[in-house]
Amino acid sequence: MATANITRDEAVARSQIMTTEAYRVLVDLTGREVEQPARQFVSTTQLTFSSAGGSTYLDLIADDVREATLDGEAFDTSSFDGYRLPLPELEEGRHEVQVVATCRYSNTGEGLHRFVDPADDAVYLYTQFETADARRMFANAEQPDQKATFQLTVLAPSEWVVFTNSARVEPHDIGDGFGRFEHEPTPPVATYITALVCGEFHVVEGTITTDGKEIPASVACRRSLAQYLDADRILTTTQRGFEVFEDSFGVPYPFSTYDQIFVPEFNAGAMENAGCVTFRDEYLFRSRVTSRELDARDNTILHELAHMWFGDLVTMRWWNDLWLNESFAEWASHYANDEISKRYDTGTNSWASFSNERKAWAYLQDQLSTTHPIAADMSDLEKVEQNFDGITYAKGASVLKLLVSIVGREAFLAGVHEYFQKHAWGNTELSDLLVELEAASGRDLSWFSAQWLETAGVNTLAPSFDLDDEGRFTRFDVVQTAHPDWPTLRTHRLGIGIYALGEDGLLTRSHYVETDVDGERTAIEDLVGVHRGDVVLLNDGDLTYAKVRFDDDSSAALVEHIGALTDPLARAVSLTAFWEMTRDAEFPAQQYKRLVQAALPSENDMAGASTLLAQASNAALAFTAPELRDDLNTRWVAGLAQLLKETEPGSDKQVLIAKALIGNVRSAEGIELIRGWLNGEEVPEGLAIDTGMRWAITAALAKLGAIGHDEISAELDRDNTSAGAEQAAGAGAALPDVDSKSQAWALATDDPDVPNETHRSICMGFWRYGQDEVLEPYPAAYLDLLRRISRREGTWADRGYATVGTALRWLFPTPLVTESLVATIQAWLDDNEPSEQVRRSVTERLDEARRSLRAQERSRLDAS
Repeated sequence: MATANITRDEAVARSQIMTTEAYRVLVDLTGREVEQPARQFVSTTQLTFSSAGGSTYLDLIADDVREATLDGEAFDTSSFDGYRLPLPELEEGRHEVQVVATCRYSNTGEGLHRFVDPADDAVYLYTQFETADARRMFANAEQPDQKATFQLTVLAPSEWVVFTNSARVEPHDIGDGFGRFEHEPTPPVATYITALVCGEFHVVEGTITTDGKEIPASVACRRSLAQYLDADRILTTTQRGFEVFEDSFGVPYPFSTYDQIFVPEFNAGAMENAGCVTFRDEYLFRSRVTSRELDARDNTILHELAHMWFGDLVTMRWWNDLWLNESFAEWASHYANDEISKRYDTGTNSWASFSNERKAWAYLQDQLSTTHPIAADMSDLEKVEQNFDGITYAKGASVLKLLVSIVGREAFLAGVHEYFQKHAWGNTELSDLLVELEAASGRDLSWFSAQWLETAGVNTLAPSFDLDDEGRFTRFDVVQTAHPDWPTLRTHRLGIGIYALGEDGLLTRSHYVETDVDGERTAIEDLVGVHRGDVVLLNDGDLTYAKVRFDDDSSAALVEHIGALTDPLARAVSLTAFWEMTRDAEFPAQQYKRLVQAALPSENDMAGASTLLAQASNAALAFTAPELRDDLNTRWVAGLAQLLKETEPGSDKQVLIAKALIGNVRSAEGIELIRGWLNGEEVPEGLAIDTGMRWAITAALAKLGAIGHDEISAELDRDNTSAGAEQAAGAGAALPDVDSKSQAWALATDDPDVPNETHRSICMGFWRYGQDEVLEPYPAAYLDLLRRISRREGTWADRGYATVGTALRWLFPTPLVTESLVATIQAWLDDNEPSEQVRRSVTERLDEARRSLRAQERSRLDAS
């Protein structure tokens, strides 16, 4: 059966037969040569390659192949199956193949995505090729070790702006209002980082200084968002990132241009196309923006910039090392943000934000039954797609951070420098990097790979100690445990902080030890004779990747004095520990809510504040027994209302708390309060009820049934944009009536023409707590959806991985979870033959459901 999947073995076999050298691709976007100009385009690929001789194929996803030649001779294309075009038997030597195909635009964010802006009917196109969707635009050898130069020519309306991996060019007139945009070839790059972005873009021209010279560096977005494009800050962050990376890596930026384009309906945060980075245009803020959002965007800018070296200049041989590509960029972006903060006094604490947000994602992913080693076995593309997850990004970056602390920063950067120097424009594996790090540090790192990269799961570290009559340690051990399914005990570089409550009312570090712990129990002799203080904090400084636990006295002190702990990383580690205890049903949701309320007034890291608010809101629902939710919600909303009164008007924290309050309101009084805000009534001083806040209120009122479709439509009239349409679709899906749910379900599961970002909004808006009666039929409908997706039936026959993943993730019936429902869904998995993507996604949802049920039972015990 024809399949879009590509296996590692197939890639290895092809690399033994052919080596790509140069692509020359002509993309005709004029619509003059196709039957459906809004859906199709023509692609012509000329590929020069060398061959050892034998049989092989090119990858291509297209409606049809119009013609194909090998070394100037036409060959039969009847065996093209929609995914692969077999080549004639090859002789040894150099060859040139030309393929002309009718390709199709997507509305799923894969391949060449086409978008018409409802604000002004302007057309925008952009590519998203990772992992293997360049074949949706041109015929190629779609695997990362087949690097080649890439020259792109585009036929398009003359007034369009056309971005590729090379510097922009002016068009040559070809008549009928169309132009020929012919770009220079790139250096050797992998197919997945080639790019085409074009349309009626608003462009801010800029430059970046790199290696003593200036290169073009434009920032662009669609015209309807031009007023929100803060290009100066974007270019400032970019320039500073160039400085840090070139200083740290000792290798100049490898490309001739660096354009950054904000595009609509983008599935990811951004994509590291060589010299032509694309970002989701939600990063252009249409409403009051907090420092947390700006810092997150800065981090994304730096993440993609780091990829220009790690991923683009030097590329993994196969997707086995996907983790290294993404983990390195994740680590490097936080490293660069930290360096920028030191150099320019920006006030950003990137490592505290990393601990608060990114590591929380890693811990969650790593405790699912589907967890996998960081260096996972990626035997085919289907497995690759499933592993763009918290382990690949956040756990991998956490472990790289640990590795830096083990070998030392200077040795780490020296090893990275040698790695780039030796392997520029080539392909590598993990071992190539480890060789350079071992040489630079003089340390054997084989144990590190075996413990940290090749095994799954997260360890738990807890203190065990004895005290004398004066409260001094006579014995101090660190006890390490592991989940029985992933029993590896690891070597951790660990900071241990002792904190004492001073006369100033603050918890201040009085003693610190940094050491290695290994095995089940490690004695810490340096702490013997030290006074225990008030709080014993393992992993102080957040050096290692592990869950930590407190002794009873430390836990009690932190619960009472969490606001007195002012060190950002110590707070992050401590609050993460309490959240993990809540998730593990060791700390009841009610107490976690109280802890968060106590911590928020003194929380200065907005990533931390945002995370705490989201976790406490989640705990008040998913981790609280249903019969206790109303009471806990009342107290949580009252607490948020008090915090809102006490928070500085106009501050970032005010915005975050207001949105949390809006999202948690349930009572009639609360409904009238936030409804009044829409009309400018009793709005807290300094709080802007702007576009973003209005949609937050609209969504909250919709899920409570306090408004209907007419009010949502009226709000859309105020914000007649694609972002407004997406928000309206999500609000409509949240309405608690039979017809609205039926319509939303049909759009989410049966309509392939719903754009990917609108589809995501509908799916995310559908399931709401407190709507049990109207939602009662949909667990059965979800099981039917699983069947249709697994069998690729109906509209699911051709829908992409991202769209499928959205439906599986967000249409799971989380608010209705019971032991019985979990058993029913598990029985469906056991008794049927789900696709691998269905099995993994649903298994993860069931894991979280079981965790919620355990936490709910813990909340009952606390209430009894």
